[in-house]
Amino acid sequence: MIPTMKLRSLALGLACAAQLAALGTSADAQGLRPTPQLPRAAPRDLGPQPADYIVVVVNSEPITNNEVRTRLIRYEQQLAQSGAAIPPRGQLAREVVDRLISEKAQLQLARENGIRVDEGAVDQAEQTVARQNQLEVTELRRRLAADGVNVAQFRADLRDQIMLTRLRERELENKIKVTDLEIDNYLHEQETTPDPALAEVNLAHILVAAPENASQVQLAPLAAKAQRLLERARAGEDFQKLARENSDAAGAAQNGGVIGMRAAERLPPLFVETTRQLPVGAVTDVIRTSAGFHIIKVLERRKGGVAGITVTQTRARHILMRPTPQLSETQIRQRFAEYKQRIVAGQADFAQLARENSQDASARNGGDLGWTSPGMFVPEFEEVLGSLAPNQVSDPVATRFGVHLIQVMERRQSTLGQREQREVARNLLRERKLDAAYAEWVREVRGRAFVELREPPAF
Repeated sequence: MIPTMKLRSLALGLACAAQLAALGTSADAQGLRPTPQLPRAAPRDLGPQPADYIVVVVNSEPITNNEVRTRLIRYEQQLAQSGAAIPPRGQLAREVVDRLISEKAQLQLARENGIRVDEGAVDQAEQTVARQNQLEVTELRRRLAADGVNVAQFRADLRDQIMLTRLRERELENKIKVTDLEIDNYLHEQETTPDPALAEVNLAHILVAAPENASQVQLAPLAAKAQRLLERARAGEDFQKLARENSDAAGAAQNGGVIGMRAAERLPPLFVETTRQLPVGAVTDVIRTSAGFHIIKVLERRKGGVAGITVTQTRARHILMRPTPQLSETQIRQRFAEYKQRIVAGQADFAQLARENSQDASARNGGDLGWTSPGMFVPEFEEVLGSLAPNQVSDPVATRFGVHLIQVMERRQSTLGQREQREVARNLLRERKLDAAYAEWVREVRGRAFVELREPPAF
């Protein structure tokens, strides 16, 4: 079976703030993780582009002014989309340069360690971004191009992030241990002082989008529209119906603006702060950000703690094959594509193919992984698992363990028992340790690199 623990801080997840900020992270995303969304707010006008030059050299590899400038625009788009305050441009540029230095040093280390990413893995990442935005890949590329994002560079960014993720996993994954005593102590603490990080809230959201550099003349009718929607919501109209019919937020037409039950740390800070003191059923005032005008309603709150959590469990099965010098990842993907075709056509049995081909302990059970709760698998696997309907078979999925073909068998709502509670606690504690270990590892990699600062960035 695939080892437990999702790597929140290290996972690709396709929402990496550094390279995928061009897609933003919408508060309306559904599912277990934030979903990358296409930008809705125009980037800040940075004026004519200056001549390119070298800003920093990292172990003989340059970082150019254009790289800094492009990343700066992406960060501003992401912050605007999330409703967060945008720092002064100079401060943000320094943060961008620092992040680029760290990434450059890590990518160099990955190449030195022989880490490679084939086209199939990049295709999978691109398909995931498209699926999470409810688009076909061709439409995703069209929208990226329309927003000034070079598709080839976007795929190169995806490749870099996959490479970085594989490096971090290899460097850190096996170094983090959580003892039974630590779990016992954590569960004991929860009985008297529940962890605030586990407290959850379900919000609904309406966005009246506005161009970032809009004039007061342009903003006035948009602000009036938001105010009318607020008055209708407070008068008792169905908030979700208002969101479906009026919100500019991604996915609002499908989900009525409902974000879903999530921990505060997984929500935009703006949403957390403006709803912290509101009772269930209350609606915020109109909130102005660079993305537009927001209205937020509190639908439900749930106290923190491990015991008594109800989750959607999934029973799935998979076939796992690991690349070898004789069988590449691309060849495995081709083989799995053929398996899927035969299974869907009724010409082959998934369980039998798993027994004959899968390279993990579940093979003897026809690939059956049993009933599992969210967070039990690595992010890439769980991302696809959550997107499948019962009996649906996935496309080939690459993780650090190899390539998988996955089928969801059934789902159920379940209250966690003692064993599952311990597993949740183990994952939470391990994630905290990973956060600390990752921060220290980044500092070490950066410290070993030769960094020469040439010229300050111009933007």
